[in-house]
Amino acid sequence: MSKLRVINSTLRGIRIITVSYLTCALVGCASLLFGGTATTTAVVAHDTRTTGTFIEDQAIELKASEAIRGNDPLHNQAHLSVTSYNQIVLVTGQAPTEELRKTAIALVSEIEKVRHVYDEIQIAAPSSMITRSSDSLLTAKVKTKLFTVDNIDATKVKVVSENGVVFLMGILRQATGSIVADAASRVGGAQKVVKLFEYRD
Repeated sequence: MSKLRVINSTLRGIRIITVSYLTCALVGCASLLFGGTATTTAVVAHDTRTTGTFIEDQAIELKASEAIRGNDPLHNQAHLSVTSYNQIVLVTGQAPTEELRKTAIALVSEIEKVRHVYDEIQIAAPSSMITRSSDSLLTAKVKTKLFTVDNIDATKVKVVSENGVVFLMGILRQATGSIVADAASRVGGAQKVVKLFEYRD
């Protein structure tokens, strides 16, 4: 293999790694975070939460997902997402009946270390793949926007999008939370912004 081919192959590898890292940073993919200790350490270093709380949040999300999958009616009829930040849990998605919504919230509330549960489940049929893809793109756009705002550390803000509604989580000062919410509301596709911050002041 020529030196030129080696260089081109190396550059392609670097581009792939860079794109993967940026995707993880913007969207927040747990599978990539836990794929390597170095990456996890880097994320925790920029996080307002302690390392123990960061790991506990990941455990809560895993236990909640397992509990929902273990309930056949929920698994087969609903589309739910669980996000934990500082042991405060946000449940988003759709359930076809009020009974299933209550079941989902009860399962999540019973998980050890959960301090509070925000119920944002809509009584509706599961969203389409197109809607879910749009929400993923919206989340990435909001994160990208936050990286451009002066004096804001976007790595300390958790962004979740569901059916065009943007949910913001994190541990911030109230003034900072207002700036973050205002920036998110200016992103195309964001129909509504919901602040679920814990304030330090």
